[in-house]
Amino acid sequence: QVQLVESGGGLVQAGGSLRLSCAASGRTISSYAMGWFRQAPGKERAFVTGINWSGGNTYYADSVKGRFTISRDNAKNTVYLQMNSLKPEDTAVYYCAADDSRRQTAATVPGPYDYWGQGTQVTVSS
Repeated sequence: QVQLVESGGGLVQAGGSLRLSCAASGRTISSYAMGWFRQAPGKERAFVTGINWSGGNTYYADSVKGRFTISRDNAKNTVYLQMNSLKPEDTAVYYCAADDSRRQTAATVPGPYDYWGQGTQVTVSS
């Protein structure tokens, strides 16, 4: 089993930045694809970004391209989400997810992910 714990969320003004962290424990995630999803009130959980096991391939939702950056430090068993130029519509609970299928890519839908964190709230004020 893998436990994922997100941190770094909070309240920020529009145009500001936050850096989310997802710390994994229980197993090494070095061979796992990782993803970040978000869920706003009344909406379905939506893909934000994903990264394959090596970090060589990254994927972004159109709404965050050029503003968000996913990265991973396999030595620290941690994945990061740097969020810049935040907008009020980025307000949501952000979830980290791990896919242990050893795929070379990263899924952009929730189904393939096997492990999920509890989420961290990001609120962007206008």
